[in-house]
Amino acid sequence: MAAPQDLQYTAEHEWILVDGDTATVGITAYAAEKLGDVVFVELPTVGSDIAEGKVVGEIESTKSVGELFAPVNGTVAEVNDAVVAAPELVNSDPFGEGWLVKVTFSALPTLLSYEEYSAIIGE
Repeated sequence: MAAPQDLQYTAEHEWILVDGDTATVGITAYAAEKLGDVVFVELPTVGSDIAEGKVVGEIESTKSVGELFAPVNGTVAEVNDAVVAAPELVNSDPFGEGWLVKVTFSALPTLLSYEEYSAIIGE
């Protein structure tokens, strides 16, 4: 699966879709593949404040446990309950139904373009 060109990325393998002052966040297909079959997802609670670069959740697979880092400072506006109930969505549709959280923010940090992220992962 090719990563969508209209997203922004972090070096920690998260993707960000910006819509006004809301950022939808998920992990990339590359990260999902490296994790293996995802079996558990823990997300922050709606209304909680998160800080850029800090751990805000956990993604457990049959291979390992990975941390979800906040790509922006802000407040959690929504979590994807479907992913909590069916963690395999992270693997089957990481850029769609497998999104993780929506965060309301006031300013975006510098993020990576698709081309910059592709260079990091060697694609």
